[in-house]
Amino acid sequence: MLRFLLGRLAVLIPTFIGVSIIAFSFIRLLPGDPVALLSGERVMSPERHAQITHELGYDRPIVIQYLDYLWGVLTGDMGTSIVTKQPVLEQFLTLFPATLELSICAIIVAVVLGIPAGIFAALKRGTFFDQSIMGTALVGYSMPIFWWGLLLIILFSGILQWTPVSGRISLLYYFPSVTGFMLIDSLLSGQEGAFKSALSHLILPTIVLATIPLAVIARQTRSAMLEVLGEDYVRTARAKGLPPFRVIGVHALRNAMIPVITTIGLQVGVLLAGAILTETIFSWPGIGKWMVDSVFRRDYPVIQAGLLMIAGIIMIVNLIVDLLYGLINPRIRH
Repeated sequence: MLRFLLGRLAVLIPTFIGVSIIAFSFIRLLPGDPVALLSGERVMSPERHAQITHELGYDRPIVIQYLDYLWGVLTGDMGTSIVTKQPVLEQFLTLFPATLELSICAIIVAVVLGIPAGIFAALKRGTFFDQSIMGTALVGYSMPIFWWGLLLIILFSGILQWTPVSGRISLLYYFPSVTGFMLIDSLLSGQEGAFKSALSHLILPTIVLATIPLAVIARQTRSAMLEVLGEDYVRTARAKGLPPFRVIGVHALRNAMIPVITTIGLQVGVLLAGAILTETIFSWPGIGKWMVDSVFRRDYPVIQAGLLMIAGIIMIVNLIVDLLYGLINPRIRH
């Protein structure tokens, strides 16, 4: 198992370097001068422009800038925002719990609903239930996040007025952040109605963010279950008279979970990418909205660090998925 883990870790090193090059180069391909944007509507003299460019180090050769950036990443220094003048890593750690809370809730909803839906569709293959579930999954997968989010806001926040439009909690409540997770902090605060307010603010963003992963997981689970249900060992288990729950839950589902776990791991990237749109629509104060604002400001250090850290999180999740392969099927370790 240790050799299996070391092999996976060795693959992450060139991947991380490649991602750092992309993150560094991507923002510099966008039009716009970050120094000019700092002045706002004021006219900046050429001398002042050159001075700020030199202070930020943007007049040095691009290779030197990248090497300094890479060295800072390796030493834990992600740089300082050219707009807020705050350390980027500090900002990321402050905002990331909001994105993490939203992503965890979304993936829980997607897994809890998607896997049973896929199993049921596979068991009822070709029936009305199968076609209904897969048709709904196809619609959910095809739904643009920004359009789906606006529809839910219009219906549930505008017409029915069941949920709030934006934010993480009502302005009526204030308490110190202990964990960064609003649901937990609202419970710890002991303020009446705080948890209910936090939960109501979380419902619509979670539904919007979970829609595409739910659809993908349901379709993948159905496909994997159909393949496994036709295997000889499943027919043998049924011929022995084992209860259907044991045949499906133990013999079939365990072997079908490998591609499903792969899909769940891949959806982490979808969640973090979808969180950018979702957080923008619902004014959710997470890293997605933070990065969108930074793109408009051409805040190079924030965008570089945000892209790199999101990619790092996805790589770690993929590593965990690889380790789960070995736990589910020990033959994969060799």
